[in-house]
Amino acid sequence: MISHSEKETEEAGLRLGASLRKGDVVSLTGSLGAGKTVLAKGIARALGIREAIVSPTFTLVQEYEGSEKLYHLDLYRLSGEDEFESMGGEEFLYPDGITLIEWAEKIGSMLPESAFHVDIIIKEDGSREITVTGGSHECPFS
Repeated sequence: MISHSEKETEEAGLRLGASLRKGDVVSLTGSLGAGKTVLAKGIARALGIREAIVSPTFTLVQEYEGSEKLYHLDLYRLSGEDEFESMGGEEFLYPDGITLIEWAEKIGSMLPESAFHVDIIIKEDGSREITVTGGSHECPFS
């Protein structure tokens, strides 16, 4: 889909979030400022989470309670898979809720086969192209 505003990107997250189930992992990739956290806000809203959703760049993981537990990871500062493993990150790949991972390309080979992959590309006109692939069940962008 193409998003022309933060509101549309958040709405895309809302649509995706409404289709997510306990145990789902969502890989979010895109350049700095592409809208990964904005999309995460929409997913959180779909899960009934009313807290402010911010990028957990400095804490690595934020946990929220909604209709499902939501784990929001930001791996921007991680060096790669070894560091992810040493921090115990693997537990978030098979969650008792839903896991969103920003900068998931840093642990690409560790992601479960059933993960949804969301890629956000900033187009020349400033719009965002949002592509969703993978997943173990239907999503609104399939």
